[in-house]
Amino acid sequence: MSGTARTAGDRDFGVRRALPHVLSESEWQARAAAHHARADAHLSPHLRRQARGERHPVLDFLFTYYSLRPAQLRRWHPGYGVLLHNAPEYARLRGYRAEGDLSTASQSYAARRAESLTFVASLLENTEAKPPQLGCFGLHEWAMVYGSDPVDVRHAGVPLRLGHRGTDEVVESLQLRCTHYDAFRFFTTPAAPRNTLQLTRADQLDREQPGCVHASMDLYKWCYKLLPLTDSELLLDCFELAIRARELDMRASPYDLSEFGYPPVRIETPAGRAEYVRGQQELRLAAGPLRARLLQRCREVLADLA
Repeated sequence: MSGTARTAGDRDFGVRRALPHVLSESEWQARAAAHHARADAHLSPHLRRQARGERHPVLDFLFTYYSLRPAQLRRWHPGYGVLLHNAPEYARLRGYRAEGDLSTASQSYAARRAESLTFVASLLENTEAKPPQLGCFGLHEWAMVYGSDPVDVRHAGVPLRLGHRGTDEVVESLQLRCTHYDAFRFFTTPAAPRNTLQLTRADQLDREQPGCVHASMDLYKWCYKLLPLTDSELLLDCFELAIRARELDMRASPYDLSEFGYPPVRIETPAGRAEYVRGQQELRLAAGPLRARLLQRCREVLADLA
């Protein structure tokens, strides 16, 4: 780990403490209802597909790779420092406590999550501080197929646009420049040595950078891992960004997703690589404010614990 990266033991995120804020019963119920409606717009199609036994190679990832269940995504949380009037159902949830007729995220629970809060704050801060790298062209999905047996492709039943040999030729013609460990760890055995970096979990704080599609997508993960200290408005903002990132991710992949309504980003061509970089830039710009909001929340909770 470099000398500039903050570690989970550092606590020098000095910021103002979050001030308690009370929501009346009508206020918090209205916010919860708005959250339910917004979440249901995404969850209902997924749950209908699930009931029919249908798989979606793009969107299912948001409910399989990421561990937050649909019911958990649908539950509204106000975030740390907000007190809910007449909400006994919240007092019974993990991470909450009751103060008379008020329910709020527990400081003792926040204290137990201090190490996670500090790690996430470090990761977010270090990521945003780096210059964006935009030369990977989404080749991670190609590297997860490279040199493998045709029956071992990750999305069985979805054809490869260029076939198995054509997919391998693209990987061999371009440099793999992945900076995201949780993509790199799924590279095939012959693909991994072709990457410019041999990534490990231990150097994640040093390697994450804001141009990475997965760094933008994972804001959703870091947000839900800190619930109920984070709020559900931010959670859904991060979830909707994760959808956009996943769509670009898979449109640039070697898979033919035309059956699902996704036109390919043909990164095997100069025009396709330019299109992918434009998409990366758009995601990076959208992720920046969300990363800042999540970082601020981590800092506020840590300041309240200091």
